[in-house]
Formats: sequence, structure tokens, C-alpha cells
Amino acid sequence: MVEIHQREPFSYRHDPSVPRFDDGGPIAFVDGECGLCSRGARIIVRLDKRGEFRICPTQSSLGQAILTHYGLDPTDPDSWLYLVDGKAYGSIDGITRVGARLGGLGRILAVLRILPRALQNWIYRRIARNRYRLFGRKRVCDLPDPALRRRLIE
Repeated sequence: MVEIHQREPFSYRHDPSVPRFDDGGPIAFVDGECGLCSRGARIIVRLDKRGEFRICPTQSSLGQAILTHYGLDPTDPDSWLYLVDGKAYGSIDGITRVGARLGGLGRILAVLRILPRALQNWIYRRIARNRYRLFGRKRVCDLPDPALRRRLIE
């Protein structure tokens, strides 16, 4: 499993390779070409009643810089990141934190936390590495959903 480099909160603000961006709310860094990730982004936007989440494709310059800052390879299928309050979370840990922050139906994802960490990582890796075959390709930036387009950071 790919491990996120532990860093001080907001450490990316001092990294010259990371472009400046508004980090005032939670951001999900997702594969912008994955059908599952594109659906996940739409679900986040739909469940986000406070309108605070933003979505950043890992293929964008910001996505690549942030993932690299945390020691992740933007081209690795295991690289998914949730950034909130200057802290980064990956894999199922990040996904369950997104669900908890969204509340309501998003809290269903918390059930994944009861699984042993090794099983969580195995499930995540299997889905991540087979996501195109299982869910196809769908560019998140090409989606006609205006609510999602307003939340995209590139």
C-alpha cells in the first residue's frame, strides 16, 4: 500500500513546487479519467449540503504537485487523496473521512473502518488497480453537471 508522507499541516504552502490554491475547505484529489472517481465526485457534490467540498483531478498541475508533495505518484492507481485542514489522508481512511464530513448517507462509508487495516488496503488496491476495467473511463472535467464544474480545481 502506498503510504502518505506525514507532514505538518499546510506544509504544501511552503513547497515552491505546489501552486497556490484556496485550501479553505476540504478537497478530494481524484483520478479525473476514472468512471468510479467521476461518479464519486458527483456523489460528493450531491451530498455536500454545505457546499464546502471541491474536487481536483490528479492529472491537473495542482493535483500532481500535491500528490508528489505527499510522496505519492500521480500515475499510481493507489494515489487518492483527501485534504482537509491542511492534513492529507489517503485510501479508505480518506474515503471514510469524506463520508463522515458529508454526514447523512455519507456516513455509510464508516462501516469500512471496522475491517482490519490489511483487509481495507487489499480491497482498496483491488478496486484502484482494476477501476478502468470495472468502471470504465469518464473524464470528470467533461461532465455536464454545472454543480460539479463549479467545484473543480485545476
